Amino acid sequence: MNTAVPIRVMLVDDHTMVRRGLATFLQVFDDLVMAGEAATGEAAIQLCAHLKPDVVLMDLAMPDMDGVTATRVIRQRFPSVQVLALTSFTEKELVQNALQAGAIGYLLKDVTADELAQAIRAAHAGRGTLSPEAAQALIRAANQPLPPAYNLTERERTVLVLMVEGLNNTEIAAELVVSPSTIKSHVSHILRKLDVASRTEAAALAVRQHLVD
Repeated sequence: MNTAVPIRVMLVDDHTMVRRGLATFLQVFDDLVMAGEAATGEAAIQLCAHLKPDVVLMDLAMPDMDGVTATRVIRQRFPSVQVLALTSFTEKELVQNALQAGAIGYLLKDVTADELAQAIRAAHAGRGTLSPEAAQALIRAANQPLPPAYNLTERERTVLVLMVEGLNNTEIAAELVVSPSTIKSHVSHILRKLDVASRTEAAALAVRQHLVD
């Protein structure tokens, strides 16, 4: 006879049928019980304050407040509550954002009942679970090449920042207290190093490659 206290699970999804399906799934396992359900991120946060679930199954794509934001708030306010992302999306940015927000795991909605139950148990024990697709997304993100450094000098980076802000050579010269001819030389070097033909292209590349803060 199992005398252990069941793990209290809260369901958060804006689709009623998904919540119904998950509620039915929880009934299959003696060690899992539904603590409550919410259709929005805001409602999930409010319910956590009252219900204090052990584990939250969190959908990520919801109107008004998305699941990542709700996860972050729940983890900040109720650190004993573990959050498992349960979604249909595997974009690396979404996986990264969910984990950075404090989710202990990331699963897809096509997960089997046994796999989901195991993930809930693991989350309750403080262990993470990633779907293979989420793990692959993180691996792809980690293997992406870093943006090229372009070997800009400190002064060239300063000039580039001012170019991004829309200043012309005369305005940059006044800002840095140097001659316009000096700035013209810096700009020429910047365009050559970035392999672009215009100031506009240089500014766009700088923003895209995070060359300026």
